[in-house]
Amino acid sequence: MAAENKPLLSVRNVSKQFPVGKSFFGRPNKWVHAVNNVSFDIYPGETFSLVGESGCGKSTTSRLINRLIEPDEGEIIFEGKDIAHLPEKEVRPLRSEMQMVFQDPYGSLNPRMKVQDIIGEPMLIHTKMSPGERLKRVHELLGVVGLSPAHGERYPHEFSGGQRQRIGIARALSVNPKLIMADEPVSALDVSIQAQVLNLLRDVQEEYNLTYLFISHDLAVVEMISDRIGVMYLGHIMEIAPNEELYADPQHPYTQALLSAVPVADPEIEKKHVLIEGDLPSPTNIPKGCPFHTRCPRATDKCKGEVPPTKEVRPGHFVNCHFPG
Repeated sequence: MAAENKPLLSVRNVSKQFPVGKSFFGRPNKWVHAVNNVSFDIYPGETFSLVGESGCGKSTTSRLINRLIEPDEGEIIFEGKDIAHLPEKEVRPLRSEMQMVFQDPYGSLNPRMKVQDIIGEPMLIHTKMSPGERLKRVHELLGVVGLSPAHGERYPHEFSGGQRQRIGIARALSVNPKLIMADEPVSALDVSIQAQVLNLLRDVQEEYNLTYLFISHDLAVVEMISDRIGVMYLGHIMEIAPNEELYADPQHPYTQALLSAVPVADPEIEKKHVLIEGDLPSPTNIPKGCPFHTRCPRATDKCKGEVPPTKEVRPGHFVNCHFPG
């Protein structure tokens, strides 16, 4: 998918810490370093994915972008405006521009509301549409996601997981957003249903000219839907590259290890497995230098003492490693 030169969203050196311990006097003295100096761009019409192990900071990054939480440092530039530290009254209008599709297709839907009210609620908040106009739009969106207007009269518990996720997608589309952040949107679904939902996401992206931030730990899913991919580890970006290039020639040893663990359907294909030794460091005590050096097979004293700079090994392919390749 062709990307315009000007990013829709730019994340610049964003960091976020959460207090998890207090001193005798009640002051925070222990912090989880959830997101550390993260930077990337997302261009109009593309799908940019963040991948990594659980707890690496992917979901926190999406919540920072959507201003569900406020970053400690850095800039979040959406359509040319830094929204990182805007007051809540100025953030609220942005909610219609940036919508979320959540991981749990049941927990994210109010069980006491009918489906047509769930989908129509963002329009009630962000538009001046009449009740009749909202209902008409809800019926249109139900058709877009493969459901019927009659489904609008039902409650979430009457649907399967895949159908509930379709309802979540319809709700996100209701206010015509420019950016949709999908946080593990298919991880709770069966494999066959995953493919249906991913195909739906691609179809509505094309129809509505949407931009996606897609978050997943599943590299097979990410390969199917992404244009570019960012790999995260312990709250840091390790590598960013176009989809095909990342899978064909990963440069960071962490990316290489992740990709080597992806199962291949053909048993005759021999695959070299890259093993990561050691345990994942605590996010309350991030290693100095390269955050991956404690588990990296090619780490040197330089890796232990110096934070690796971002290198552009090929056009559009960035890696944070002293010895990429």
